[in-house]
Amino acid sequence: MQVVGTQVIPEKGGKLGFTIEFVGDGGEIISVQLRNDDKQSLNSMNAIERAQAVMAAADTDGASADRLKARPSARAAGDQTAMDEQLDEGLEGTFPASDPVSVTGSSIPTDP
Repeated sequence: MQVVGTQVIPEKGGKLGFTIEFVGDGGEIISVQLRNDDKQSLNSMNAIERAQAVMAAADTDGASADRLKARPSARAAGDQTAMDEQLDEGLEGTFPASDPVSVTGSSIPTDP
């Protein structure tokens, strides 16, 4: 697989960690989830390098085929709880842009 793109997705603004997606030239996607430590040393700048190291370690220890099995997405598995959590995380990530526009009326009297 030739990697043609990467995407870094923060979880809770990066406080919990990051999901790094590697996109292949054939449309395949490999996702690596990394959890942040107590020192918050993981950030969007070093997440790709750490994900590459995780993939390299999994490939060299001979366990990539057995231990690294694909899991169905929350939607494919019908996991409503996981989908709600993902929606909440996405909405928090777009705050305050996700807030509705506040519409107020004027209460100042005017002459007819």
